[in-house]
Amino acid sequence: MKLGIVGLPNVGKSTLFNAITGTGNAQAANYPFCTIDPNTGIVAVPDARLDKLAELWETNKKTPAVVEFVDIAGLVKGASEGAGLGNKFLGNIRECDAIVHVVRCFDDDNIIHVVEDATKPVAVDPEGDIETIDMELILSDLELAQNRLNRLSKAAKTGNKAAKAECEWLEPLVEHLGQGKSARTFPVDEGNEDQALALREMGLLSGKPIIYACNMDDAGVADPEHNLYYQQVKARADAEGAQVIPICAKTEEDLAELDAEDRAMFMEDLGMTCSGLDRLITASYALLGLISFLTDGKKECRAWTIKRGTKAPQAAGKIHSDFERGFIRAQVIGYGDLKNCDFDYAAVRAKGLQRTEGKDYVVQDGDIINFLFNV
Repeated sequence: MKLGIVGLPNVGKSTLFNAITGTGNAQAANYPFCTIDPNTGIVAVPDARLDKLAELWETNKKTPAVVEFVDIAGLVKGASEGAGLGNKFLGNIRECDAIVHVVRCFDDDNIIHVVEDATKPVAVDPEGDIETIDMELILSDLELAQNRLNRLSKAAKTGNKAAKAECEWLEPLVEHLGQGKSARTFPVDEGNEDQALALREMGLLSGKPIIYACNMDDAGVADPEHNLYYQQVKARADAEGAQVIPICAKTEEDLAELDAEDRAMFMEDLGMTCSGLDRLITASYALLGLISFLTDGKKECRAWTIKRGTKAPQAAGKIHSDFERGFIRAQVIGYGDLKNCDFDYAAVRAKGLQRTEGKDYVVQDGDIINFLFNV
């Protein structure tokens, strides 16, 4: 799964990417379009459950779940018509499964705030910034949807029933986008598989799940509830049903450069119990509808990524196709049950808390599973 980090130029996208990946390989500078080609990084998903299992087993190998982040060039007003990096930027977003929209929520006269023209700095305006990017995504989607509608309308006139059926919802979609509304807010018929397939094929930019990352200064992060910029973004996110996370990209980048001991001391000095990056990465993982089941042992403790709602045989297939093909049953311990038994496996079994599940079992987040199979 891939998440694109987007935003206007100079809002802190590359700084945040550097902090997330801990690689420092995304160039960060105070001028527009510093990032041209997207940088990509694979990031471990923080999971205290996996850490605990690895500690219990003194395992030889600990393998966390991962998410891929892409640092995408800054967008400016008019990108849908080719301004700035235009279509290159939009194409990079289209390849992503979800969006992390970095919004500038701090004042600093030394950092240029660009919306449309790099020679004309403007005042910080989180709501306006979000509107600028949303509108470019919507305009790009509108062109795509209108072209599809025009093509299918011709087919519908020849008696093509499938084309006619698609036109019946494409027309209101085009109208919806034409009103400046994102595809995320378009009512979708959950029971219409053909519509769902067509929408996936279209890959509408404004229909992708989104997290707003409010890039703030240290004072703002320490007290976001009293930061006007943050409150503006939060109100917007609440109205959309989106998530919003306060974060100081520069501080997080500094933390990423420290070893574990120094990082813990620095966070304690800042009064941080959890880094903003950990919250962002975990929220991004959940945003994609992903959960983890766990396998444990001396050889390896590992978190496996699956879609929420996945059944046991398909989860087994994540480990190896033979596990799914020859699935017999799954021996399952809920992580919460193990914790409640003071991480004593014998006590879990004595209390009958290790369950045997069959092919219809829907795997839950944090399940510790041993699959039995025969091929």
